[in-house]
Order: sequence, then C-alpha cells, then structure tokens
Amino acid sequence: MKIAAICGSFHKKEIQKMLKYAENQADSRNCEISEIVWVPGSMEMPLALERLLKRKDIDAAITLGIIELGETQHGLVMGQAVTRAIIDLQIKHNKPIGLGIIGPGAEYHHIEPRLEPHARAAVEAVITMFE
Repeated sequence: MKIAAICGSFHKKEIQKMLKYAENQADSRNCEISEIVWVPGSMEMPLALERLLKRKDIDAAITLGIIELGETQHGLVMGQAVTRAIIDLQIKHNKPIGLGIIGPGAEYHHIEPRLEPHARAAVEAVITMFE
C-alpha cells in the first residue's frame, strides 16, 4: 500500500516528528509513505490531496498538521472547512484519507502529547479503510 503524506510546514519541527511516527507505523504494517508533500498550512491540504489522489500509484493519504487556538474563530472555521473538503475528496476519489490534524483550538501544551497518537492513528485509519 502506497500512502501520500501531506504535511503543513507552519509547525515544521512538530510535523517532522509526526511524519517519523507515521512512517514507523506504516513500516510496521508493511505499508509505505511513498510521497511527502509540504504545504504552507492546513488550508492548502485539500488542493495537494486533490492532485495526489488522482494518481494511480497513490492508494491513500494522510494529513499532518496543527491548527492552534487563536484570538478569533478563524482556526475553528478553517478546521471545519478543511475537514469537510477532506471528507469530500475521500468520497470523490474512493481512497481513504487519515486525518492527522491536531486542533482546531490546540494550545501549546496540547501539541506535543498528541504528535505520536495522531500520526499513528491517521496511518491506521487508512490501512483499515483500504482493507
């Protein structure tokens, strides 16, 4: 199984950790993260997904990102829009997408403890849905 990873670069240090956890999880299940695409943030993920899911050599995708708590509702609105777009792309292409986005509304102390479980869960979700 070939999995693409779409990674938000706004929190690059944390997302690099998530990517390592995701790669380890995929390896442990005899799958491969065969394509890694970095985008500015979560808002750009749906377009990158659309482009990748058209490819026959990509069986599934995961998204790795963080939407922090801000002073306005921007993160909440963006999180809802991105999640809706991801669901729509999953259905359109009939390929599973694992949601590994922490937030919206993540505070700094929420981020580190969620890096590993969110990354691993995103990989497990696509493997389960692909089988």
